[in-house]
Amino acid sequence: MIVKSARAYAKLVGASHTAVNNAIKQGLIKPLPDGSIDTEQADAAWRPRVQRNAVRADPKSVGSPDYYTARAIREHYLARLARIEFDEKVGKLVSRDEVQVAAFTKARTVRDNLLNIPDRLAAVLAAETDADKVHKILTEEIRKALDDLAGSSD
Repeated sequence: MIVKSARAYAKLVGASHTAVNNAIKQGLIKPLPDGSIDTEQADAAWRPRVQRNAVRADPKSVGSPDYYTARAIREHYLARLARIEFDEKVGKLVSRDEVQVAAFTKARTVRDNLLNIPDRLAAVLAAETDADKVHKILTEEIRKALDDLAGSSD
């Protein structure tokens, strides 16, 4: 997920704006050219360090974040899941299995169309003595098979 600013990222993860700015200055968080922040990259680079520092500051919190941090993490992941569900419902995301089946079907169609060319043209090409005409016939058939593929909307 992309957030528009360091302030928005700080709010999302339950940290102070100053802490996020310090992480940016230290190079732990790398903002995008427009100033927005990729939360996945920022979480991977910065959050483990923040958690290590929190453990050093409060030894009894080993292994479990405080309520606000846990709530921020939960909200962050719920927002990501909601975004995925939304993208799926509006048609931006499709099932990986559907894409694989469609790609396999399309590839099989191309293969079948191209493999049928010799069966259709064997007699015509055997009778032809002009190499240029043979080339033209083959080119037209291959182009026709590819045009059929491009025109079909399975």
